[in-house]
Amino acid sequence: PDWASYSLGVFICLSCSGIHRNIPQVSKVKSVRLDAWDEAQVEFMASHGNDAARARFESKVPSFYYRPTPSDCQLLREQWIRAKYERQEFIYPEKQEPYSAGYREGFLWKRGRDNGQFLSRKFVLTEREGALKYFNRNDAKEPKAVMKIEHLNATFQPAKIGHPHGLQVTYLKDNSTRNIFIYHEDGKEIVDWFNALRAARFHYLQVAFPGASDADLVPKLSRNYLKEGYMEKTGPKQTEGFRKRWFTMDDRRLMYFKDPLDAFARGEVFIGSKESGYTVLHGFPPSTQGHHWPHGITIVTPDRKFLFACETESDQREWVAAFQKAVDRPMLPQEYAVEAHFKHKP
Repeated sequence: PDWASYSLGVFICLSCSGIHRNIPQVSKVKSVRLDAWDEAQVEFMASHGNDAARARFESKVPSFYYRPTPSDCQLLREQWIRAKYERQEFIYPEKQEPYSAGYREGFLWKRGRDNGQFLSRKFVLTEREGALKYFNRNDAKEPKAVMKIEHLNATFQPAKIGHPHGLQVTYLKDNSTRNIFIYHEDGKEIVDWFNALRAARFHYLQVAFPGASDADLVPKLSRNYLKEGYMEKTGPKQTEGFRKRWFTMDDRRLMYFKDPLDAFARGEVFIGSKESGYTVLHGFPPSTQGHHWPHGITIVTPDRKFLFACETESDQREWVAAFQKAVDRPMLPQEYAVEAHFKHKP
């Protein structure tokens, strides 16, 4: 870390220093190497430091609260810094009510399934009912959709959604994955929604798996996708031409869409473990035709082969690594159940 907040007594990286600069009433930033430091400031840094700041400002972080990593989007990192130092949410638990209360309602901009327009919709999260619901009209008695917490995932997708606060929520509808895309203009609001969803998932899983520790449950609260991007694919007979599709690898589900913002996948492929007869191969079977992109991948499942074409060698390498990771990991008991009633739509 080449930067420091000399009012908080912590060392920070370049990326976070920009966020700290935006809250000058709390954090005053200097370069460790380039700026002049007087003796009092150096002594202040020496007597404080990151461990002391963590002990104070993170003393009461709820276990479900998402702690951003350096690879997370700007919004998550900024709201973590603001929650920690500016709002001091992790010193005073009463400030955590927006995501800890077990109930939350409010308006979010939601992308229309057919026309792609974002419209304001009322959302209600209720842990008691184990669901996130949204309503098409303010006075509507019945929700337009009920998303069970059990099958729900949320992940920030600013580039894909085209808004820095864009959140993608997925849930299972008739065992197919349904996407909705939402945002709120206020960064705190959408991150509070995200953490409220994680809290609801946490409390659901605590009941479902009473013996599990917090450390076991926290990784299951929300997932970022293992990989996303365009590949070409062909149909089950492998005689028709290859078509360009947007692919999303979510745990063991490989979904493909005509457009990255489609509500439903065109199809889903379950990727099991090598013990169950799944393998990943570089390249195509001999005599494969009809692909425009040169770098092939073959996934062999117990039922059939899936052929994919990548535009670049680095894409191919990344996809193979993501598939291989799934294949190398032994399947959990509940994953066999998913595999058993997994419907692949051709």
